[in-house]
Parts: sequence; structure tokens; C-alpha cells
Amino acid sequence: MNEALLRSLTPSVLAVLVRRGADFAAAEDAVQDALVEAIRVWPADPPRDAKGWLVTVAWRRFLDATRAEAARRRREDLVDQEPAPGPAPTVDDTLRLYFLCAHPSLTPSSAVALTLRAVGGLTTRQIAQAYLVPEATMAQRISRAKRTVSNVRFDRPGDVATVLRVLYLVFNEGYSGDVDLAAEAIRLTRQLAAVIDHPEVAGLLALMLLHHARRAARTAPDGSLVPLAEQDRGRWDTESIAEGIAILQAALARDRLGEFQAQAAIAALHADAPTAEETDWVQIVEWYDELAGLTDSPVVRLNRAVAVGEADGARAGLAALAPLDPSLPRHTAAAAYLHERDGDLVTAARLYAEAARKAPNLAERDHLTRQAARLNTRGCH
Repeated sequence: MNEALLRSLTPSVLAVLVRRGADFAAAEDAVQDALVEAIRVWPADPPRDAKGWLVTVAWRRFLDATRAEAARRRREDLVDQEPAPGPAPTVDDTLRLYFLCAHPSLTPSSAVALTLRAVGGLTTRQIAQAYLVPEATMAQRISRAKRTVSNVRFDRPGDVATVLRVLYLVFNEGYSGDVDLAAEAIRLTRQLAAVIDHPEVAGLLALMLLHHARRAARTAPDGSLVPLAEQDRGRWDTESIAEGIAILQAALARDRLGEFQAQAAIAALHADAPTAEETDWVQIVEWYDELAGLTDSPVVRLNRAVAVGEADGARAGLAALAPLDPSLPRHTAAAAYLHERDGDLVTAARLYAEAARKAPNLAERDHLTRQAARLNTRGCH
């Protein structure tokens, strides 16, 4: 990777975006995103025309951000137009749109992707990251979904499971991404829970509340990420935690376990621990076993491996990680953490640096880079 080349091309790429009509601040953000993508992609697949590649990617990022901002403003306008406090309708128009986009003529995955794009305001890139697929693949999936529903009547709303999946992904993007959608996802899930008596709806609402309760402590004043174990638990929202745990306990009592309830149970165990050292990792591993049985998700198995490392030691965690595909997002970061816990600082530093190059966003990249630098410094002493 020729970082000097990237630095030399940045002003000219920025100038192209401004000439095309992008305002300077938005153009700067788009170019930064393109540079991160270049650092990730070029070592394995260098372009023939470096500047042209950067311009194309940066312009696409700018258009995605512009569309997302327009969608956010539309949602804010709708909130401003809401009537004064009083008896509320059973379901507002936004939630109804979620159900309509989850049309029976679509496969569940296509319905989720279309709803995230059309109603949730997420960009194609953000949706692709959530589904662990290339952006081009997701763009084709969304286009096919649009064609499928272009000539159908929207009088047959989709099922609750698809809408829950959409709300879950919108919340995840709002919680950890660039577009703040978490509060909107919680609001809509509350509305859904008020009209549909289902333990998985309650489980999703509990999960959102428990994660959202920790949000203020997730970043330092300089914007850097703060790992869960290092967070100031005094900054957690205890009211949201109490509400989330109460909702979860009522859902679990119905003995109809689903993946959102299992995820919420894991979040509750983290939230309930007075300190990181007092976290009940053994029980967390048991919940990950339940969750893996429900979803067979490689991401769940990755998270389980880290939990095993906390409960039974780093080598047990590395053994649980070994069968998983190394190309899985955050696999390298998990391996780095477990090797550090095992005392192999040289391997851990190398893996942290490698994970930083694969990071999906700047904040995560900076955090992993600092982890690598910290271990390299310790190695020098």
C-alpha cells in the first residue's frame, strides 16, 4: 500500500467531488471513506487507475450519504408534524410502511433489504455490511426486489418476523454506524410491542434498551471506542437497564425462546455485572450455545469463542475460534484479543494490525491500531 500516493491524490479527488456539486465537508467525508476502502482493497487488488478508482468510490459514498441524510430529514419532518399529546393511533404510518415493504411476494432477505433501503434510510453499503455481502451483490438484490414489487398491490402486509429483522438491523446501524437510527428503531419496536403480544417482539425491545443503555459510555471524549470491559458503568442508563430486564424476564417466562430473547439475556448479564471482572461468563457461554442452536450463525459462534476465552481461558477460546472461517468479519480482532490473553503479544500485535486494515469504519480501525501500537511498545521494553 503506497500511502504517499493516497495522500498525493487526495486534493485532486476532493476537487473533482466539489466540481460535481458536493459541498466541501461532505466531500471530505466521502474521500476519507474512499481512502479507508483503498487501504482495505488495494493490497490484494490494486487498480489500474488509482485516481479514477478513488473518484468513483468517493462519489458513490457521497451519494449514499446524501440519500441517507435526506431520509433522516424526512423522518424528522414527520415527527414535527405529529399531533399534540393525546390518544395515539394503534400503529403509525412508519411502522405500517415496514409491514408493507415486507411483502409476501418477496423472500425474507429481499424484503429486509428493500425495507432498510426504502424506509429505514440505510445506504446500500450499510445494508451490505449488515448482511456480510459485497455492496454490488446487495445493490442487485435491492434492484430485483424493487422490480418484483413494482406491479403488485401493497394490500398484503408482510409477517412480523421480517419486520423484527428490519428493526434489529436498523437499530444496529444506528447504534454503531454513522446514521443515528437507534432511537427511531426503539420507538417503532415499542409501538409494535403495544399491538402484538409476542415474546420475540418483547425480546427485541429488551435487547435494544439494554444496548442503548450503554451508549453514552461506548466512546471517549475524543470519539475513540471504549471496550465494554473499560467502560464507566456509572454512565450507563440504569432506568433503561431495569426496564429491559423486566421486559426480558416476562418474555422468558412464556417459555417460547427465540434469538432476540437469547441475545437480550446475554446483554442483561453484561448490564447486571457491577464490574467487568464480575461478569458471569459461564452463563453467557450457555446463552451463546442456545443462540447458536437457534440461528447457526457464524457471527454468534465467533462471539461465543470470545466468551469461552473469558470463561475457560484464552486457549479454550482459541480452540473454539479455530473451526471458524478466518474471513469472517472481526475474526482477526477476536484472534488478536485471545492471543493477547494467552500471553502471545507478538502474534496479538500482528493480528491487531491486520484487523485494523480490515476494519469496517474509522473508529474501529483507530482502536485496533492503538491496540497493536500498545503491544508493540510493550514488546520494545
